[in-house]
Amino acid sequence: MQTSLLEQFRITPEGQEADAILRSCVHCGFCLATCPTYQLLGDELDSPRGRIYLIKEMLEGATPTAKTQLHLDRCLTCRACETTCPSGVRYGRLADIGRGLIETRVPRTAWQRLQRWLLRHVMVQPRRFGFFLRIAQSLRPLLPRALARKVPPRQHRRPAAAAPVALGRRMLMLDGCVQPSATPNTNAAAARVLAGFGIELVAAPGAGCCGALDYHLGAHQAGLNRMRRNIDAWWPLIEQGAEAIVMTASGCGATVREYGQLLAQDPQYAQKAERIAALTRDLGEIIAAEDRSGWNDHGTGRRIAYHAPCTLQHAQKLPGLVEGILRDAGYTLVPVVDAHLCCGSAGTYSILQPKLSKRLLDDKLTHLQAGRPELIVTANVGCQLHLQTASGVPVRHWIELFSA
Repeated sequence: MQTSLLEQFRITPEGQEADAILRSCVHCGFCLATCPTYQLLGDELDSPRGRIYLIKEMLEGATPTAKTQLHLDRCLTCRACETTCPSGVRYGRLADIGRGLIETRVPRTAWQRLQRWLLRHVMVQPRRFGFFLRIAQSLRPLLPRALARKVPPRQHRRPAAAAPVALGRRMLMLDGCVQPSATPNTNAAAARVLAGFGIELVAAPGAGCCGALDYHLGAHQAGLNRMRRNIDAWWPLIEQGAEAIVMTASGCGATVREYGQLLAQDPQYAQKAERIAALTRDLGEIIAAEDRSGWNDHGTGRRIAYHAPCTLQHAQKLPGLVEGILRDAGYTLVPVVDAHLCCGSAGTYSILQPKLSKRLLDDKLTHLQAGRPELIVTANVGCQLHLQTASGVPVRHWIELFSA
């Protein structure tokens, strides 16, 4: 694609990055076949190719409108288009650049500003989010059924087993934003399972939100500041020999793996960010590298459906990772049609775009439940919470299957 960016963008690192991404696109249209919003709406501007044109026009001097903003808002950033693209277009990165730009140029309504403020100041604060969640859980029996289903039921957290620290293997764990309150058994289960492999899993004091929520909502500096705080919290433990940073939420993992890219222009953090990104591993990668011979018959006779999060299969490029672990353990995985398509959670998407999200959720659950599984498992807290709002069978993080 030929480009002619305005000088004010062409001289900036982000503008140069966007220009390179735009030039890599050859307009082939392969992305249309795997874009969830294009499949639902049939509008070229609600496809990756259409959104690429909109961002290109902005960078070349066209005045963006609320309609431009709407088409960018409708993007899930599922990055299925990246998996399909034969030219390797880094669409997700371009979408983030475009969103950051349009936030400064197109004013939002008062309601939109309030929504985003609440998301950015409640969801990313674990204690604050936990407080409001406990209130909602207490009121759950009194809420209308449709609303009550959106409130995750309270989980009784099982303690993590004491890790065999004498073996000398230590890895870091990110608690995350909503996971400690909404699905507390996930990290506890991961700690118990890894302890069985001789690995101590520890959370660094001071580490918090990975920065994805702010960054994907166009608040780039706020997101980058959260990334810097995590690096500061992890660095002393990395210097002490922590061998990896384990992600039990694939959404967080996708972002942390890109710290080096996102902070490349920060001379104070660039090298540390690269090191953090290189040390980041999805929980499935850690488990897959261990001796799992004792798990061979663990799931014999159990039929489950696995929902592959977009952030694992498209962003982190780890398709089949968890499925392989589950099959090796004897579980029967029921076939899932269109497994590459998003469930509609996509971080804050289910809140900001509820109608489209609901359509995607209904389609996803139809396919997941078609094989009559006894359980649905996934690898991301957002997907888990979203699916369980309407699922007819329980939804869990896959690591809970192996936590005695």
